[in-house]
Amino acid sequence: MTDEHLLRQQITELGASLFQRGFSVGSAGNISVRIPEGYLMTPTNSSLGRLDPQSLSVLNEDWEHVDGPRPSKEVVMHRAMYEARPEAQAIVHLHSTYVTAYSCLAGEEGIPPLTPYFVMRLGRDVPTVPYYRPGAAEMLDDIVAAGRRGPGVILSNHGSIVAGSTLEDAVNAAEELEVSAQLAFLLEGRATRPLTESQVADLLG
Repeated sequence: MTDEHLLRQQITELGASLFQRGFSVGSAGNISVRIPEGYLMTPTNSSLGRLDPQSLSVLNEDWEHVDGPRPSKEVVMHRAMYEARPEAQAIVHLHSTYVTAYSCLAGEEGIPPLTPYFVMRLGRDVPTVPYYRPGAAEMLDDIVAAGRRGPGVILSNHGSIVAGSTLEDAVNAAEELEVSAQLAFLLEGRATRPLTESQVADLLG
């Protein structure tokens, strides 16, 4: 069984897991992974809950579509995150409920570091980029700049995009971001005790 075959299986299985647990609905969200010749990506208008491992999009190193069905229209977003984080091997984009709700709030300063797992999986903070029409080429520079700050980015009025050293790592971090947004909502208006700067530094050290 080739590495690419295993990756195709993993995209299908983890995509289904995200869908079944409500992290994506309908045809929302997409996944990409690096392969030696370029990238595997979920196709346009596909559901993460109903992927076929043999029907994924293949793009070359220049992001040209070379095989399989047409890729997600969010290619620009994935390309930007790989550019920002050249060590990344996989990227997950979700429209999960609490992160998306958080992305619609005006004047938010970012999800606070309430738990060590948020910091360990996503870094010091998760920046938010301005709203762009899905698939718009103009978003590339903003996502590159935000992605250089950490592996997770919140997309205004849209959702999140998260990079990882493996697909499993990217999925785990995306799930952690969703749960952290949920905690922020549950604690809204109450006195909270975020991790201190020294505690954050210790986790990142």
